[in-house]
Amino acid sequence: MQHQGQFDTKLGRVVIDNDVIATYAGSVAVECFGIVGMAAVNVKDGLVKLLKKDYLSHGIDVVVDDQNEISLDFHVIISYGISVATVSDNLRQTVKYKVEEFTGMAVKDIRIFVEGIRVID
Repeated sequence: MQHQGQFDTKLGRVVIDNDVIATYAGSVAVECFGIVGMAAVNVKDGLVKLLKKDYLSHGIDVVVDDQNEISLDFHVIISYGISVATVSDNLRQTVKYKVEEFTGMAVKDIRIFVEGIRVID
């Protein structure tokens, strides 16, 4: 069963759709140093495509568990010549902080899949 993020207030329950979390996380990610953008991988032919800003959520998988904790999978394209470890650490720290602040929920884990590199002019 697919869970959605939620919390209760005095006036009732607030439910956060997973696409909202994905879109927000994607907008945070593309602002991170070394991230060119989110990637979409065509399963049929294995081609990787850089997603336009309107489709950032397509490069992110969001799972909310029964403890109301968020797990995020990022499929990214990074800048050529920059340390993958440095980009990954920055992405994890920034996204964890901002998504937790935005949703009021805990981020349990973040997995990063580097799908490609691009030379930036």
